[in-house]
Amino acid sequence: MLASEDNRAAGEGESDAAAIVDEAMTSRRSVRAFLPDPVDEQTVRDILAVAARAPSGTNMQPWKVYVATGRAKQQISDAILTSGIRAEKAEWDEYKYYPDKFFEPYLARRRAVGYALYGLLGIGRRDVERMRAQHDRNFVFFDAPVGLIFTIDRRLNTGSWVDLGMFIQSVMIAARGRGLHTCPQAAFAPYHRQIRPVLGIPEEEVVVCGMALGREDASKPENALRTERAPLEEFVSFVR
Repeated sequence: MLASEDNRAAGEGESDAAAIVDEAMTSRRSVRAFLPDPVDEQTVRDILAVAARAPSGTNMQPWKVYVATGRAKQQISDAILTSGIRAEKAEWDEYKYYPDKFFEPYLARRRAVGYALYGLLGIGRRDVERMRAQHDRNFVFFDAPVGLIFTIDRRLNTGSWVDLGMFIQSVMIAARGRGLHTCPQAAFAPYHRQIRPVLGIPEEEVVVCGMALGREDASKPENALRTERAPLEEFVSFVR
């Protein structure tokens, strides 16, 4: 093979690899209705092992994951849904995910995704009970067969939380590479008291979020949601 052919083959290989990675990333989205089809434990192990290649400061690897299926997953759902603590009254006493008061452009983006989701479900702005019911579907992991709970040692600092975020993203991308979908769920964080005894999570760990993992139920209207992304000009500065 001539040198020019070598270069062409290498370029084509790089292009193919980029397309595969790009497809995994761009097809990742928050799926809110799953099929009951089980995901075998080895697949979950493979996803988490690959995701563990995520970077972390001085290789601290600060992430912890609790994988709940079957009875344990149901116990988490039952503990939260029978707690009597409505989501709007739940206390974010371990950490705060959202600002005390939303401001632009974040307020508009938050409203847009809410209106779009509820519009697909036919839920009106004043239909509070149906909004609550939809939010409560978080706590059954949107019927996914696998629920993940992510934690971090509370003695660690902000940088380790950044590392945890990169790990969580890697889990979602690795899942897409296997034809699976996910939904990251901060909604679990205020219910750490209900989750801890079920999974045996020690007090030194902060419950950061949950995640649903499984196969998408494409027949459900909520899964038609496609969120927009801001153009590069809004968040990128090229400095020369």
